[in-house]
Parts: sequence; structure tokens; C-alpha cells
Amino acid sequence: MKVTVLGAGVTGITSAWFLHQAGHEVTVIDRQPGAGMETSFANGGQVSVSHAEPWANPGAPLKVLKWLMREDAPLLFRLRPDLNQWLWGLDFLRQCTPGRTRHNIKQMVNLGLYSRATLQNLRAATGIDYQQKTEGILHFYTSEKEYADAQAPAALMREYGCELDMKTPDECIAIEPALAASRGQLVGGSMTASDESGDAHQFTAKLAALCASAGVEFLYNTRIVGARREGGALAGVQIANADGIVSEVQSDAYVMCLGAYSPQWAKLLGQTLRIYPAKGYSVTLPVINEAASFNVSLTDDEYKLVFSRLGNRLRIAGTAELGGYNTDLNLVRCEAIVRRVRQLFPEMTDGQNAQYWTGLRPATPSNVPYIGASTTRKLFLNTGHGTLGWTHACGSGAAIADIVSGRVPEVDFAFTGLAQERRQISLGKPVAAQP
Repeated sequence: MKVTVLGAGVTGITSAWFLHQAGHEVTVIDRQPGAGMETSFANGGQVSVSHAEPWANPGAPLKVLKWLMREDAPLLFRLRPDLNQWLWGLDFLRQCTPGRTRHNIKQMVNLGLYSRATLQNLRAATGIDYQQKTEGILHFYTSEKEYADAQAPAALMREYGCELDMKTPDECIAIEPALAASRGQLVGGSMTASDESGDAHQFTAKLAALCASAGVEFLYNTRIVGARREGGALAGVQIANADGIVSEVQSDAYVMCLGAYSPQWAKLLGQTLRIYPAKGYSVTLPVINEAASFNVSLTDDEYKLVFSRLGNRLRIAGTAELGGYNTDLNLVRCEAIVRRVRQLFPEMTDGQNAQYWTGLRPATPSNVPYIGASTTRKLFLNTGHGTLGWTHACGSGAAIADIVSGRVPEVDFAFTGLAQERRQISLGKPVAAQP
């Protein structure tokens, strides 16, 4: 079949790769001049199955109230006269019950385990290099309460197959000696030895090059300007190239990987996606003191920051700001990240030559992404991955390729529209080949 992928972030490129591997003729459309130029450009770099506790959990409402309107808060609701934001917030609160949290953790762990294994298989098959490190991810805690609150989610993750071993402060320092500088602040940690890290932008760009060499067509500098629906199916997508010339792309199937902008296009086609942009920040610092710099990827659970070593660069990323589609850098939030880094690792950096970045992550209230069929025939969804787009990219790309091809994915996950797909598959009908 001819399949068009809308979006060339990490999720769009992995979708294109696995769709091509499945034998489809694939075209990728993106408004940027290359792959991975928006949310995938400078993220935290972690492939983190252990980051499976959703933002929406029983303790979240009180934290959100405490952080409300605090410019340097880890999770900031910047309240606006925006109906979509309020509806998203109400759904977020509904997801904070113990039962829904448990369900969502299961989805995140299952998809994460599958995706990490899929990434490892892809790396072995292609030899792709993206400054990856496979020493695991160490979560550390500087708050007794945060450490105590982490025990129940950690037990759930272990129940679902994510190895997550609790560690004492001294064991944390043995894993990452750079933490010795903050020994007095540490109260404990947890280690997932099979988690990884790496430069998501490098991965995306290199995998896009492999796709292109294998025959995938890329339409960069191309904007999606419209969509044509006929008889309940997506019949064509209107595009405009860099010169403003408008044309239409027609395919047997379309895969939406438009990140935070997905709900706007889905709404035009009659479907509501409860996705809201969560602005995240990252700081990239040069290594100026090797002896004081971390090598193992870290997560500061109290401040919701992740730390990745990317060659001679140190990437620290995190926080989430829910305030619409504004992409301006907020220096208060950037400087708060640097301040926390210097508090933990006082000899590691002087904060000079810091590169600040921000991007809009497509967050669902549950943190569980939309992967599967949409309510518009021929249109499939692979979006809403929030802070875990890099973690889940290979697994969701492989899964959507299965679904478009009429196969049930190998992973146990609550796929969108899969009940209908299973019925079609049982009748021997290719899912994406409907009229």
C-alpha cells in the first residue's frame, strides 16, 4: 500500500522505517527542512522504561495546587481562557485515582519494554550510532517524602516487568560517583540497569537517512494546509511546498505523527484528541570538569529533571508548562534548571556557554499515547507521547506498522480502535485498505 506519514519527528521517522520494512511505499511530509527539528531536537535523551509513573497520580492534585503560578515549578498550569486546557485539566484530575494510575502505569511499562527491545534490535540490525549509553538510568531522591511516595509505583512497575531496584545513598554514589558532591542531600534512589540514553535528534536524522536510502520519499519544507474527507474516509491531504504551490497527496493510508499539533488536524476530520502542548525545557552544557561530570543517565525525581551524557555534552531537561502553543524561552525556568544542576554538582559547571531550548510535547491527561485507528477511515494515529516520545518511538512505530498492515501488534497495550481492527482482521480484511 501507499502510506503517507504526517510529521518527521522521532515518532514519524520510526513509523516510516517500520512501514517500509513491512513492504509499504512510504512518503513523509514535514514543514521543517529536515527530520527531528522540533520536539525531538534537544530533549532529555533518556530511553526510560522506569519513567512510567504518570503525572496524573493520587498525589498530583495537591502538588499542582502548590506549584500553581510558580514560575520555576516542575509542572506549571498557566491558566488561560482556553476551553481545551480546562477540559484537559478536568480529564487529568479524573486520571488521578489509584485504579486509573495503576492501569496507566501498566500501559506505559508494557509499551516501554517493547519499545526499548525494538530499539535495541534496530540498532543491532543497522549499526546506527547516536551517542547512546547503555549503563542504565539512576533515579535519585533528595526528599524523604518523595522517596517514600515512590515505593508503591516502583512496586507496580516491578510487577509489570520493569526491573527497578531501590538503592541507598551510598549505593547511588557507587553507581554514579559524581553524586558524591551532593551526598548530604541524597536519601535514596532506584536503578534500572537496562534503560538507556542517547541523542534523539541524531537518531532521528540518521534513521531518516537510512529510510531515504531505502526508498522512502521525504517532502521537507512542506506544510499541510488541508484535508479532504469523503464518505467517512480521508481521501487526500493538501500540501504547500516552500514556493507556496499547493497540491494533494493521495494514499491508501495516512499516519498522523504531528505531536502537539495533532488535535487541530484531527478535529477537522471529526475526532477529538485530548492532547495539550506541554512546553518542556532543556539545557545543554559543555563538559569542563570531567572528574565532576556524570556518566550514568540520571533522573532527579523531586525536580522532574533528567540528565544525559551525550559525548562531550551534558543534557539536562525537564519541567512542563501547560500554557498553550507559545514557544518563547522562559529564562526563569531555564535558569532554575542550571541552579539545580549547580546545587547538585557544584564543581561540574559554571553555567557558562549553556544552550537553552524549549519544545512542545504532546501530552495526554493519562500520559498514555494514541496509537491505532482513528474514527476517520484510512487515518491512523501515532501521537500524544508526552515526555516519552523518544522512549516509545520504536515500539509505537513498529506497532502502527503492524496495525496499518492488518496485524495485531505483539505488545499488550490499549491501542486506539484495536477492537474494530481485530474484527476486521478476523474477517480477513486489510485494515487500511477499506474504501
